[in-house]
Amino acid sequence: MSNIIKIVDFQAPELDVYARLTEGQLLNRHEPDKGIFIAESPKVIERALDAGCIPISFLMEEKHVKGQGRKLIERCPEISVYTAEFDVLTQLTGFKLTRGMLCAMYRPRLPSAEAVCANARRIAVLENVVNPTNVGAIFRSAAALNMDGILLTPACSNPLYRRAVRVSMGTVFQIPWTILDDGCQWDGEGVRYLHNLGFKTAAMALRDDSIGIDDPELQKEDKLAIILGTEGDGLASNTIRDCDYTVRIPMSHGVDSLNVAAASAVAFWELGKGNRGIGSESL
Repeated sequence: MSNIIKIVDFQAPELDVYARLTEGQLLNRHEPDKGIFIAESPKVIERALDAGCIPISFLMEEKHVKGQGRKLIERCPEISVYTAEFDVLTQLTGFKLTRGMLCAMYRPRLPSAEAVCANARRIAVLENVVNPTNVGAIFRSAAALNMDGILLTPACSNPLYRRAVRVSMGTVFQIPWTILDDGCQWDGEGVRYLHNLGFKTAAMALRDDSIGIDDPELQKEDKLAIILGTEGDGLASNTIRDCDYTVRIPMSHGVDSLNVAAASAVAFWELGKGNRGIGSESL
């Protein structure tokens, strides 16, 4: 039976993990095995549990203990459940966006890049994408539009940051991903690393020599890595130089580019055709 604990004071230490620890403190780079992330909303928490993430505690409105949180609590009978009235919980920044439920969980151990790519035909590679909202949106598009995995350079926003998890709607737990470590020095060596894994590489960039995203040569590639760059500056020039293809999305009305998250959705839809069947579940 879960331990139901009522919180009446916003300053209660049980709320520290939800209200007062920074993303850096939760990440815990010095002791990564003790790193924590926060899952928000019943759907996201469910997807995290389905992926094998280990819960630490729940925080929810009292009404959800016997309501929409009941099945989640039953799945984790040994976990403490902290409850409070809505007016206490709304002192947590953004609580109104959580659908009344939060769950603190241990960060899972990340797989190697080789494991992520082992059976993949289409992967996304994020180069220094620093906005967690964009990272979350890219994950949601990748999961929905037939990508098999995602690799991120170390300078990217972490996919388990709270906002990224929320924006992704929990798809960060449904698609294989990892952060490229020091074994792959991305700057200058990254594209070669992808080639060694068997991928042809497509840099999404605005260049005069770019080919259209609907070029039939791209569809013919058995294994393709779609590389997207940081907000504003885009991909590094040496990344573009080393790629097999430079690809652009045709624009109209004088618009020169799309936000990286929007561009990813277009790219994944077009370049993921014929990869895997689209699931029936709404993301």
